[in-house]
Amino acid sequence: MTSKIEFQNDISIITLDDGKANVFSHVMLESLYECLSKVHKDKGCLVITGRKGMFSAGFDLKTFASGDKEKIAKMVTLGNQLLYDIYTFPRPVIVAASGHSIALGVFILCCADYRIGVTGEYICQANEVRNNMDIPTQMMEILKDRVSKKHFYNAVLHGLPFSTVDAVEAGYLDAVVNEESLMKAALEKAEDLATLGHPFYENTKRYAKDETAKVVLDAMNKFKQKVL
Repeated sequence: MTSKIEFQNDISIITLDDGKANVFSHVMLESLYECLSKVHKDKGCLVITGRKGMFSAGFDLKTFASGDKEKIAKMVTLGNQLLYDIYTFPRPVIVAASGHSIALGVFILCCADYRIGVTGEYICQANEVRNNMDIPTQMMEILKDRVSKKHFYNAVLHGLPFSTVDAVEAGYLDAVVNEESLMKAALEKAEDLATLGHPFYENTKRYAKDETAKVVLDAMNKFKQKVL
């Protein structure tokens, strides 16, 4: 399994689980998009979670290592689109980060409207620079919108890991609970946010995020023109 969707009243719950690091391969991304296509856009709330101990470790490094430029370009393009679609999703999005959130995994945290992590030896880390990769504009703008200015250099430019507790102050998470309470906390929050009226929530989110979203979309389009 890569991802699945289930419903509890007006709450849609997508679970990522590839049995390993929940990497965003092309297969995982397509599976996730199939789930997203079933989520209501005019009511309710979306919850995204992972498997025990791992939310996501980011893009599939095996695809990068393959050297197949076409596969790499398609994977990254779809990953970029995923971030944009979550960032601009018309209903509230909660991430229940069930463990480590690294690279694209932590970018998804920054796209969500409310993020809950778990206590334990887990980290949130944008580790691109430490892996000799850069963070392009379409991802950087989302990080700038969410990561605390106080911690921005350490989190983004220096690629340092943050414990889940410290990740709250850094801006990656909004709350931390013990592992056993994660889904209970996420669903309680989702029940509240699901009551927010449509289209008023969508409109207000768009007003708040429109400037950043336009920059992200422009950078995405330039990337696609360059690589596809």
